[in-house]
Amino acid sequence: MENLQRQPRDISVIVPIFNEKDNIDKLYGQLRQVLHDTNKNYEIIFVDDGSTDGAFDLLRQLHQKDMNVKAIKFRKNFGQTAAMSAGFDYASGEAIVTMDGDLQNDPKDIPRLLEKIDEGFDIVSGWRVGRKDPFFSKRLPSYFANKLISWVTGVKLHDYGCTLKAYRREIIKKVNLYGEMHRFIPAIASWMGISEAEIKVRHHPRKHGKSKYGLSRTFNVILDLITVKFLLSFSTKPIQIFGFWGLLSLVLGGVTGLVVVLMKIMMKVDMTGNPLLYLTVLFLFVGIQFIMLGLLGEILVRVYHEAQNKPTYAIKEILD
Repeated sequence: MENLQRQPRDISVIVPIFNEKDNIDKLYGQLRQVLHDTNKNYEIIFVDDGSTDGAFDLLRQLHQKDMNVKAIKFRKNFGQTAAMSAGFDYASGEAIVTMDGDLQNDPKDIPRLLEKIDEGFDIVSGWRVGRKDPFFSKRLPSYFANKLISWVTGVKLHDYGCTLKAYRREIIKKVNLYGEMHRFIPAIASWMGISEAEIKVRHHPRKHGKSKYGLSRTFNVILDLITVKFLLSFSTKPIQIFGFWGLLSLVLGGVTGLVVVLMKIMMKVDMTGNPLLYLTVLFLFVGIQFIMLGLLGEILVRVYHEAQNKPTYAIKEILD
């Protein structure tokens, strides 16, 4: 998105929507009241992710009567991550809040998130205590997913799937999102050495529209988690993960090769008919392939960082 010169705000609230027309008016009313009571400059950014229910026409009307309401319309449905990324690019607030457009998140929790930001935290995540969703199709898979993500990434949160979060501007502007990575933002940003907090927030049952998430997303979460783990641990040193498996394969190939030779010498077993010989060749071939992948990854990492002058570190403060 183009870098537009816009009036700085204290608070930006980003609301991705997809066919949520019946919820927009009520959500806008709640947000306006809550944000007005903060006595700070604010903007509400609705990102229409290719809705087909006429939601953007309603957003146009809201914008005409309230200039604090902004709206971005996608040409088609790109997904929630893309919608949030567009909102981050467009937002001008020092504190940026994200929330769902289905009225399940409660705007009244926003001031509490902002209080934590004011205390010095960089990211504050909501934890949906008493979640009003079906148990077997949503809450149970979400419980195990949160445990798995916390274990793999080392960032301990109870509720990665809660969209209601607050971010410090200078942190979220440095996070690039792809695929369906929005739920992993706290983990992705953790490489910068940020401070994170989690607070309990309210959760309401959905009254209008249909949920866009289900069990089918579980596999996408697992695949994205693998990507996040690689980015966090090995994005600047791919040779360490590929090289490890490469060396392990070479060692196993050497061991099986030695066994083949010993079997030939001591037991007169024909080498060409010994299955271990083929296993040796496989281990050696795979080992060389892994090491080559690691070296190619190292070259790509250097091209990526040097071509964009992208640092491999993040500075919080400079005393000059």
